[in-house]
Amino acid sequence: MTTIQLDARALSTGVLDSVTKISPFQAIQPDSQKLIAEHLNQLDLTELITVCQRNRYPEQAPFSELMRRYKSHVDRQLYHLAPDWSDRADLAQEVWIRVYRNLNRLQAPVKFKGWMSRITTNLFYDELRKRKRHAGTLSLDAPRHLDDGQVDWEIASEDPSPVDTMMTHEFYERLQAAIAELPEVFRTTIVLREIQGLPYEEIAEITGVSLGTVKSRIARARYRLQGELKRYIDGQHTA
Repeated sequence: MTTIQLDARALSTGVLDSVTKISPFQAIQPDSQKLIAEHLNQLDLTELITVCQRNRYPEQAPFSELMRRYKSHVDRQLYHLAPDWSDRADLAQEVWIRVYRNLNRLQAPVKFKGWMSRITTNLFYDELRKRKRHAGTLSLDAPRHLDDGQVDWEIASEDPSPVDTMMTHEFYERLQAAIAELPEVFRTTIVLREIQGLPYEEIAEITGVSLGTVKSRIARARYRLQGELKRYIDGQHTA
């Protein structure tokens, strides 16, 4: 995995020179840089993205401001996806590298947060596929069905036996694999709902689709996951 130290300090010292030309902002005197930073801080998201998209790659000052605003969002999302991974910082750096390299492709600046969330989610599952047989990476408990057809992801807090622990880890692996195989639109919505616990309305805002579409995608994702997990459970009972 790429380990470029892509943070605000790295940007100011020219680390991004390895992927693009030196930004004109580097030639500005410190006092002027402060004024520019204050100006960028006052821009709304659409204005800031527009400034970042003026060239093929964002200049350092506006991209630093973009990172300042959304770094905690990426960090929180990765924490919810992989609370036990020790290299989440490397994963976050890779997210920002992908954002930097592809920001010009974003056609609707207002959808930046959802676009970045999809990059983060897809990067996580790309990495997860490389870590086969790795257990306990998601902060999910074994789901159980409720009367209304929903899925409750909580289990009792009793201490498990060694056999129960092994079966739970195997279940986690099966669940992780099933989520990884979902189509991207289903995977993104189910992760935002079941892992990050976001309300439907916020998911609709992040992904840029209607509330009805969000509910439909989550229902279809749950149906697919339930089918995969049922086959796993049935296989355990017949083994």
